[in-house]
Amino acid sequence: MIAIMSNTLGEKLRSLAEREQRLAAGGTLFRLGERVRALYLVAGGLLQLVRALPHGFALTLQRAGPGAFLAEASLFAERYHCDAVATQDSVLRVVSLRRLRNALRDDPDLALALTRHLAHEVQRARAQAETLSLKTVSERVDAWIALNGGALPAKGRWRQVAGEIATSPEALYRELARRR
Repeated sequence: MIAIMSNTLGEKLRSLAEREQRLAAGGTLFRLGERVRALYLVAGGLLQLVRALPHGFALTLQRAGPGAFLAEASLFAERYHCDAVATQDSVLRVVSLRRLRNALRDDPDLALALTRHLAHEVQRARAQAETLSLKTVSERVDAWIALNGGALPAKGRWRQVAGEIATSPEALYRELARRR
C-alpha cells in the first residue's frame, strides 16, 4: 500500500528538504528505538517500515515508494516505532523535525495538507488492521486484493505481500497456487 501524498503537500515538503540521502537495497534507514531527528520523502526506490513479531515473522507497516512520506507517524514521537529498510536502491529527501514543525506553525496551508494526508493514512491503517483481523490466509489475500486495485500481486512481490498480511511466504504461495 503505497500512499502518494497530494501535490501541494509534496511540493511544500520538498522545499523543506535539507539534503538528499541514498540507501542501497537491503540498507536500513533507521531502527526501532532510535531517536527521531528527521522525516523522509521518497524520491526514488522503495522502502518498508517493518516490525519484527515474536513468532519470527516481520510485519510490514508501510510500503513507501516515489512520492510517499515515510514514517509520518514519527512527527511528534521521540523514537521510531519500527525499522525502515530499503527493498530497492532508494533516494530520500531529508526534512529535519525542527524545520518541519516550524513550517507547520507558520504555514496553515501546509498544516491543512498534512492533516488531510494523515487522515488518509489513518483510513489506510484501519483497512490494514481489518485485513489482519481476518482468520484465514484466503480472506487476507481477498482483502489485500480489494485494497490494491483488484489484482493479485506480481510474483516478485509475494514475500512483501506476505509481510503486509502477516502470514508466512509459504502460506501465501500455497494460497496463490490454489487460486490459479
